[in-house]
Amino acid sequence: MEVKRRTARLLVSRLGSVSEQTRSEALAELRLMTKNDAESRPIIAEAGAIPYLEETLYSSSHDSQDNAAAILLNISISSRTALMSTRCLLDAISHVLRHHATNSSPFAVQSSAATLHSLLVDDSYRPVIGAKRDIVYSLIEIIKRPNSPPRSVKDALKALFGIALFPLNRASLIGLGAVAALFSLVLKDGRVGIVEDATAVIAQIAGCAESEREFWKVSGVKVLVDLLDVGTGSSERVKENAVGALLNLVSCGGGGVVKQVKEMGPGAVEGIRDVVENGTAKGKSKGIALLKVVEGGAKEWDFAMNTRELPSVEF
Repeated sequence: MEVKRRTARLLVSRLGSVSEQTRSEALAELRLMTKNDAESRPIIAEAGAIPYLEETLYSSSHDSQDNAAAILLNISISSRTALMSTRCLLDAISHVLRHHATNSSPFAVQSSAATLHSLLVDDSYRPVIGAKRDIVYSLIEIIKRPNSPPRSVKDALKALFGIALFPLNRASLIGLGAVAALFSLVLKDGRVGIVEDATAVIAQIAGCAESEREFWKVSGVKVLVDLLDVGTGSSERVKENAVGALLNLVSCGGGGVVKQVKEMGPGAVEGIRDVVENGTAKGKSKGIALLKVVEGGAKEWDFAMNTRELPSVEF
């Protein structure tokens, strides 16, 4: 262990070198260490690497930016506190994400979004990161841009999901245009896994009072019910996310949602029943709760309004 500490201190000291080549070589070695040796990650953080890595995210060198972003991602797995306690780290991550279409390398963008997702595993960081509107806006822009690489879109969706897990962040996500961007992905994007990830975020965002109006603007309820139709070929995960989103809309006061679902005919109920019969345990639970409201009446609606129990959706 002492050998690792000495190696980490030596490499971190080289990050402050005036020689770009020395810095680049140190970054490459640190990246390999953090990738292949989990024990080295907290040691490298303790050696003072994070401020140097944060500064390197602003580098015009894509190689250096890539290495710094990858190291930060690896460190975030085991040393989240060290990252979050580093002043201006979130600003540096925001810089990378803001320039996703211009100066930032695609790999650095992906690693930075993945780092956010890793940090958001800790629920205490969700309000902090969610309050960084520049970060949230950039993540939404990444999923909106037609030419964004699939990996960038998926990592951005994972970060948005983590942000949406904190209820007070959902209104901010809606205000910054997340609903339209997410439903656009569902309707137009055929890349593997994108629809699954997008509907997982949609299900979380549905859990706030501001959601019904925005979902109405993009015919969201109709899209969600269509996803439940066996003819669409949606995966089980997409169907369960659709049920979760509808249930969250209802639980947050969406009386109009129940009406819309009923007006879409027996196919909607059949789709929900399919999740009840064939879904996971969580999917079945959500499907049963939604059926009680859709097939019931005032009593079930009052129960949903009074309890407002929003089921979680797994990403």
